[in-house]
Amino acid sequence: MAALYSRSRLKLLLRSALHLSNRTLTGSGGKFDYDLLVIGGGSGGLACSKEAAQLGQKVAVLDYVEPSVRGTKWGLGGTCVNVGCIPKKLMHQAALLGSAVKDAQKYGWQIPQPVSHDWATLAESVQNYVKSLNWGHRVQLQDRKVKYMNMKGSLVDDHTVRCLSSRGKEMTVTARNILIATGGRPKYPTHVPGALEFGISSDDLFWLKETPGKTLVVGASYVGLECAGFLTGIGLEATVMVRSIALRGFDQQMSRLVTDYMQGYGTRFCWDCVPKKVEKLPSGLLQVTWTDSRTGQDHQDTFNSVLWAVGRAPETGTLNLQQVGVELDGDTRKVMVADDERTSVPNIYAIGDIAQGRPELTPTAIHAGKLLARRLAGLSSQLMDYSNVPTTVFTPLEYGCVGLSEEEAERRYGKDKIEVYHAFYKPLEFTVAERDSSQCYIKVVCERDGDQKVVGLHFTGLNAGEVTQGFALSLRCGLSYAQLRDSVGIHPTCAEELTKIYITKRSGLDATVTGC
Repeated sequence: MAALYSRSRLKLLLRSALHLSNRTLTGSGGKFDYDLLVIGGGSGGLACSKEAAQLGQKVAVLDYVEPSVRGTKWGLGGTCVNVGCIPKKLMHQAALLGSAVKDAQKYGWQIPQPVSHDWATLAESVQNYVKSLNWGHRVQLQDRKVKYMNMKGSLVDDHTVRCLSSRGKEMTVTARNILIATGGRPKYPTHVPGALEFGISSDDLFWLKETPGKTLVVGASYVGLECAGFLTGIGLEATVMVRSIALRGFDQQMSRLVTDYMQGYGTRFCWDCVPKKVEKLPSGLLQVTWTDSRTGQDHQDTFNSVLWAVGRAPETGTLNLQQVGVELDGDTRKVMVADDERTSVPNIYAIGDIAQGRPELTPTAIHAGKLLARRLAGLSSQLMDYSNVPTTVFTPLEYGCVGLSEEEAERRYGKDKIEVYHAFYKPLEFTVAERDSSQCYIKVVCERDGDQKVVGLHFTGLNAGEVTQGFALSLRCGLSYAQLRDSVGIHPTCAEELTKIYITKRSGLDATVTGC
């Protein structure tokens, strides 16, 4: 009966949306070409456009990828599909399989040695899959009758967009509402001689035909650590240069566990160091000079590739936003938005990485885009809730988290007002393989008073994303420590350790799990 009601309600909403759309366009005498024009064909823009079209809106999407500094290009789908989450996770999987091959021998598999990895095979397989996703997005837009234009867009006024193709063809289109969803691109440290001429970024790495070889990764964001991790995992030399701390914005105890594991895994770290210059030698190798901030001394080494992972910049420069009244943040140059994703111009919206103060995460952009489409169609008033958004860093030892870091919880509540439960555990999979588990750790941050509401949950270990996703739902439903302890675990799993956690940091007791 409930399912029948849901289907009937959906049909009613769709009929209402179609009626609203027709009334909007025809009632204004066809004033606008489209109900919604989306600039940017990434995760958020595509989600919003498809949802709006399904709800009866007339929709167009403009998407154009400027080649990277090295000339790398890709298709429809944005950063996640082409040069982010998808190829990253596939290459991370390649590295995990390398570790599994080593473990397999302890489990009785007879594997001829030496085992080697072929970059060209991996790259081609990953790139072919990404291209299939590009095509799939185009088909989905066509099926939903969304007009796709492979053109650059810039605002003429609050309802008009100038469109320019790569061949110089120009046209203008109008829309009742405009969505900016152009995302961001990697930054280059232009003050470092040779950085632009000889470096690459994550925009290039996944599309290389030949192995990057011995690689210096400058920057210890999640992008930098993930790339260094899978490069190490497939047998390449990888060094991470860290100016100050790794995983800024994440729980710093967890960050240290991640980098400690990576160092044991074979990734080299240069802490408190900054690059000074990059030079290309006659041999083709890149000679990098850097300064140790602690000693002031300069050091040099040679690499096949230098990967810059020093942050991302929003793609706002060519959109003509400020000229039509869209306010940008003075420091980040991101678009200032209200709770409903509206900019300072009432009919212009922004979602995803381009929006100031929003998490730079694909799922949040997708969800925000869908909710915006429903509001624009007049079918909902629901706003995106950006609290308790889970995420995972796909380093060799994965790190998943949701809610507040321990540092942020202390700032918000005070150190004496929070209780931190924690445990060091050993995954069963590590036992026979004799793998080091000293960085496999769980931390649950709770309010100290009352029901001890859980405000943060952190996990390093196998399949961290899969573990964190389920607990993220619990946090959104108001999970308390008592409820967590009353949950029955699935045995034997790493996730069940969260249901058994009982030692507090405050107690000073040994938090190492013993027994099974």
